[in-house]
Amino acid sequence: MSLTQPVRPPMAEEREGRPLTGFTVGVTAARRREELVALLERRGARVVEAPAIRIVPLSDDRALQQATRSCLSEGIDIAVATTGIGFRGWLEAAESAGLADGLLSTLADTRLIARGPKARGAIRAAGLTEAWAPDSECSSEVLDHLLATGVRGKKVAVQLHGEPLPDFVAALRQAGAEVFEVPVYRWVLPEDISPLVRLVELIRLRYVDAVTFTSAPAAAALLEVAGSGRESMLAAFREDVLAACVGPVAAGPLDRYGVATLQPSRSRLGGLVRALSERLPEHRTRMVEVAGHQLEIRGHAVIVDGTMRTLAPAPMTLLRALSDRPGRVVSRADLLRSLPRSADGHAVEMAIARLRARLGDSRIIRTVTKRGYRLAVEPAATQPVAP
Repeated sequence: MSLTQPVRPPMAEEREGRPLTGFTVGVTAARRREELVALLERRGARVVEAPAIRIVPLSDDRALQQATRSCLSEGIDIAVATTGIGFRGWLEAAESAGLADGLLSTLADTRLIARGPKARGAIRAAGLTEAWAPDSECSSEVLDHLLATGVRGKKVAVQLHGEPLPDFVAALRQAGAEVFEVPVYRWVLPEDISPLVRLVELIRLRYVDAVTFTSAPAAAALLEVAGSGRESMLAAFREDVLAACVGPVAAGPLDRYGVATLQPSRSRLGGLVRALSERLPEHRTRMVEVAGHQLEIRGHAVIVDGTMRTLAPAPMTLLRALSDRPGRVVSRADLLRSLPRSADGHAVEMAIARLRARLGDSRIIRTVTKRGYRLAVEPAATQPVAP
């Protein structure tokens, strides 16, 4: 699915390096959350934090110990380190079980593959040397490399981090490898899921403009917590809210539901924020000329003749509903349907009053007696939507 964008010039904040001013971004990351939030806020975004997962060491290390003992007793030809924290956790667990020396000796004699720079750093910190690492930090590139170099008859240890890699493991086995899956950590929902529940509701109401995902478990957790509201949340992602994923693996759960995702060319937090900074102003901005004023409608703010004015969720929702049909009458009933279910007709009137006050000119929104409200603009005056 592709989303068309309004034609618009860059505003002053964008030229000054704050292109996300006026937009609200949800952050689901657990690890490196502070870094991601800082990057987004530095570019002007308002951030809603809702960690979707937490990493828990295996409460019962028996599965990990058994996998490690199998690697030691049967020998391995290739070992794949998928993450730095996971590889270090494997060594630490081996140390506590008295298996560290044997594991290090075994790994020293294997062909070590690092999925990315953090895994490579963990390998070198352990006094080992990787044989190969991809530029992309993608599991698919690691798999392509292994299949190209040949794994038939080889014993391959795959260090898992938080979730299984069924497609990766199945492809290796189909190619003739014997695979040892080494589970180091698991992902679980946070102890307090209320921020995540709130984020689901904000997405459904289109009160956030984008949501970032740095791992597949985070996306899966959001879908799980959405429960009966999943379909309306997915509809918001498909229509209005931008899903920004650090890479194709993180996008996987959303891909399966037909949600188009924004992904940077390189799977890095900085690349994710840069891609979002370039795409979101185009995706979530509408330009309207009305009653002699130039309006630039953003996520939680409207720029009136170059002056930014932040809006509460209800007035902003009604402004977007009116700008969807510029110049045409929108009934009170239709406006009410765009607000949360608890709202009533009086809430529409109050939100319109607050909206007029924030816009600074009551002529921008016209009351049509016994029918509803409209923006004081002819349809032809709105800027065209780019293909």
